[in-house]
Amino acid sequence: LGGNYYVFVRLWQMLPPSPAGRILFIAVAVLLTASPFAAILAGSSFPPALTSAMYKVGTSWLVVFMYLLLTFLVLDIIRAVHILPVGKFMHHSWSGLGILIAFMAALLTTGYCRYVHKERVELSLTVAGQAAGATDNRPLRIVAVSDLHLGYGIGRKEFENWIEMINRENPDVVLIAGDVTDNNVAPLYEAKMEELFPLIRSKYGTFVIPGNHEYIAGVNKAEAFLRRSGVTFLKDSAALVDDRFYIVGRDDRSNPERKSIPELTAPLDRTKPVILLDHQPHNLEEAEQNHIDLQISGHTHKGQVWPVSLITKALFELDHGYMKKGNTHYYVSSGLGIWGGKFRIGSRSEYVVIELKAGGLFPGQ
Repeated sequence: LGGNYYVFVRLWQMLPPSPAGRILFIAVAVLLTASPFAAILAGSSFPPALTSAMYKVGTSWLVVFMYLLLTFLVLDIIRAVHILPVGKFMHHSWSGLGILIAFMAALLTTGYCRYVHKERVELSLTVAGQAAGATDNRPLRIVAVSDLHLGYGIGRKEFENWIEMINRENPDVVLIAGDVTDNNVAPLYEAKMEELFPLIRSKYGTFVIPGNHEYIAGVNKAEAFLRRSGVTFLKDSAALVDDRFYIVGRDDRSNPERKSIPELTAPLDRTKPVILLDHQPHNLEEAEQNHIDLQISGHTHKGQVWPVSLITKALFELDHGYMKKGNTHYYVSSGLGIWGGKFRIGSRSEYVVIELKAGGLFPGQ
């Protein structure tokens, strides 16, 4: 709120005097400041279309606000040390306001285009493991995504487009590493999104784990929705697929009583490859210590926008991309969807296509 006050005071000072303009300015300022709080904290009290509009406007404003805050801080520093004569552009100046609007428009347009364009990441990985039952002569083809954030911001049509994109890859299995939902399951039921998940085509099906936003939405409600949608929901559980490989789905660390990796893997036949889905990429050494072949995570979004990306880089050993520790492969996705305003500045929206080879199980290495 203090940051919003600072930004709006600076904008007020730039705005040339106009009684009507200033009344409109105050109304817009109140709307922008209140919208994200109203949508997130009390959205279920409003009609879905209104909540969706408030959510999109309000969370987009959070991004705009952050860059305006940084811009005004830099301008105030420049003005204070008299490096450049920027003061005349910061007081009752149409030209200053026009330059600021043009800069923000260019930045946000670039960020939106980066969000809309989904990057295709391809990996070819070989893991240890022996098992009987190989039925073909090709690697396992995985499409892995995370952080869909379906809800008031990302709706049915956008999800349909993503499903078409996934299906074009002809995957053997589809893995979703948490945060399918955003803050509330109500808009998912409103849009009947449970009807869409069965349209994802793969040989072995779609496997989903909970993320922190499933807990924000209410983990029991989110789980009920996902099970109704026909996916295989793994919450501190494992699935043996075609007697060939395991998919282990770890509960999100929002649950302090979730099982440890040793507890989850103790009953498994460790001659078969093990793929671990763990939404938040903390303590990556645990997967290596427990001989996990491949871990897929999400959560970080790589910060979504700079300079938040500097924070995620400092917080996580791997905040985005591929890494190998010992015999364990890791991939942390920046997410297919996004939380809030649809801008990617210094990050990307992506899906990952993995060709997984294993001795005796997925021939062709």
